[in-house]
Amino acid sequence: MSRAALLVLADGRFPAGGHAHSGGAEAAVKAGRITGAASLESFCRGRLHTSGLVAAALAAAAALGVAPGTLDAAADARTPSAALRHAARRLGRQMTRAARATWPHPELDALARQFPKGAHQPVVLGLAARAAGLGPEDAAYCSAYEGISGPATATVRLLSLDPFDATAVLARLAPDVDDVALRAAEAARRVVDEGVDALPAASAPLLEISAEAHAAWPVRLFAS
Repeated sequence: MSRAALLVLADGRFPAGGHAHSGGAEAAVKAGRITGAASLESFCRGRLHTSGLVAAALAAAAALGVAPGTLDAAADARTPSAALRHAARRLGRQMTRAARATWPHPELDALARQFPKGAHQPVVLGLAARAAGLGPEDAAYCSAYEGISGPATATVRLLSLDPFDATAVLARLAPDVDDVALRAAEAARRVVDEGVDALPAASAPLLEISAEAHAAWPVRLFAS
């Protein structure tokens, strides 16, 4: 196993489409919930321990080889917002294309056939990690980090926030990323014996509500 593959997968330049999505930051900025580095940190911490934990556990379970169809249905059940489900599938479709080009693998080919419009992004991320020879903790770390780096990067563009301040926010959240990734991987291992009910189902109602409102904006910088 090459651990360098994790760097490729977690790199913001990996062409998986994440640059077009703000992870809820655009709506939060407009609502005044993110105004600078301190509020960005609070937003990212909340997102990490709710939807971020769910996504990381799904990714870890996919990396372990749990059936993608089963995990995709579990992701649907844990995503009440139709706008967020749509965004997750768009991102999943793009990540499938990128992963198949980077780490050709029969399981990725099968996923593309099963979900021509895209599976949920965390499920694809986990399968991409599996194709790259990475384990469940790696997939969980990648997902958890992506869940906060996306909003941080978006906020730099939305508020002209100093990139140094945004990066410092990510550094301060490192212990939280450790915690979420380890919890997610532990939950994923339970899925093998207990089924998908072992996956976390932490909710973030304000993110869901904001996503629905954001999807209706006539003009926006980010797709979600």
